[in-house]
Amino acid sequence: MLTVLGFAMIATFLVLIMLKKMSPIAALVLIPALFCVAVGQGAQLGDYVIDGVGKLAPTAAMLMFAIVYFGVMIDVGLFDPIVRGILRFCKADPVRVVVGTAVLAAIVSLDGDGSTTFMITVSAMYPLYKRLGMSLVVMTGVAATANGVMNTLPWGGPTARAATALKLDAADIFVPMIPALGVGLLFVFVLAYVLGRRERKRIGYLTLDEALVPETDAVLVTTGGGATKGPGGAANGPGGAAKGAGGASKSVGGAATGGGGAAKGVDGASKSVGGAAKGVGGAATAEGGDSDGGSGERGGSLAAATAGTGEGEDGGFQGLDPDRATLRPRLYWFNAALTVALLAAMILELLPIPVLFLLGAALALTVNYPKMAEQKERIAAHADNVLNVAGMVFAAAVFTGVLTGTGMVKHMADWLVGAIPEGMGPHMALVTGVLSLPLTYFMSNDGFYFGVLPVLAEAGAAHGVSPLEIARASLAGQALHMSSPLVPAVYVLVGMAKVEFGDHTRFTVKWAALTSLVVLAAGILFGIV
Repeated sequence: MLTVLGFAMIATFLVLIMLKKMSPIAALVLIPALFCVAVGQGAQLGDYVIDGVGKLAPTAAMLMFAIVYFGVMIDVGLFDPIVRGILRFCKADPVRVVVGTAVLAAIVSLDGDGSTTFMITVSAMYPLYKRLGMSLVVMTGVAATANGVMNTLPWGGPTARAATALKLDAADIFVPMIPALGVGLLFVFVLAYVLGRRERKRIGYLTLDEALVPETDAVLVTTGGGATKGPGGAANGPGGAAKGAGGASKSVGGAATGGGGAAKGVDGASKSVGGAAKGVGGAATAEGGDSDGGSGERGGSLAAATAGTGEGEDGGFQGLDPDRATLRPRLYWFNAALTVALLAAMILELLPIPVLFLLGAALALTVNYPKMAEQKERIAAHADNVLNVAGMVFAAAVFTGVLTGTGMVKHMADWLVGAIPEGMGPHMALVTGVLSLPLTYFMSNDGFYFGVLPVLAEAGAAHGVSPLEIARASLAGQALHMSSPLVPAVYVLVGMAKVEFGDHTRFTVKWAALTSLVVLAAGILFGIV
């Protein structure tokens, strides 16, 4: 009974958020509460929630202060050289932009923390995606999948959990898996290239000069306001129809308007006289056109991309603006040294990660903005992200608390393990690798590695399968795990990228699952598992 209800609860949650019938926070809270009552344990709901909140509170604290810290580092210009370097590499080519996203996410993932990776990657790449009218779910999907592969580093979490659960050495698990993980990362780069080609076909290819249209020549369409025209004016679409980045014609440095009308911002969508142009993912597309920006952008769109800001007045993102008042060029090397020291302390585990980010955020604010008013302004600037992510984490605590407290997780895991045919005993490494995909997606890493993995290892040992092979195979599902609704870092990713979680899930799950299967296949081919 608990097994069926457990799967039903997870399925209900995923269906509702992917169909956008409920917000993730509401779904994470209300659905488990309803199922807790349905299994007859409503009286224990409070205990389950408090237990879940207690376990996730350190994660919420870490994310809160990490957002403040890296938000300040973005404000002071620490990552501006990286953004400029990526821009030079990308040359306004969607293929290079998507591949650059994968490379950047993989490199930053070396610190072992997903939220850090997503904050840096989104802050660097978001202006390019907006400027070129590219689909933002491509950015979130590629970044999450690349980070998932790199999350298997010994200091990233899963490898250490597997080593602890099976009493093995982390190096013995990870080092032999390097070739398989390398194949998985290479597959992510190939996937990024393919998705980039798809984006290039959809929006076309711009030269670097076209992409870097001066901000004064741009036309911004903002929420509830009219168009702000620069010297570039507006480009009139023939026949009264406006076509955006996915259509046949492009407007660079101006807004496309139909029938000679002026583009007008209404609730985040740009409308023309001859045909309705709708802003999707930063691109303006005409009614009846065939393009889809793919992300359902909230709160306003860009009819023409702005250079140096990445977003208009409504978004407030100041990615590359060289004149923003928050820059602190004289403190660049101090901020760089502080960030390197912080990441090194994380890897060496000198202090708990929440404490490190708390100290780092306080020090960064104090040194870069000595005045109290400036500090309050910077904290307020990042309050939205902090509230959204922390709220999502505590909402997820309700979900995980009920899932664990009612015994649903244990019954689901026991059912899956019990369903393994006896004849598959000698192939338990393969079975573990396959099961790691759904189990690490629907469960926390702690639940899988400490609750399920020992059972699988014991079953494998009865048929002569080494616990090392079981542990290595268990890492295969991490590419998919990083997009799980139970991973707090994914809410940092979709929140900063302004992408709906349901859109991210629909786009990413299939590619992430395929990447996990590639890692597993490579491990089998190389004789690692």
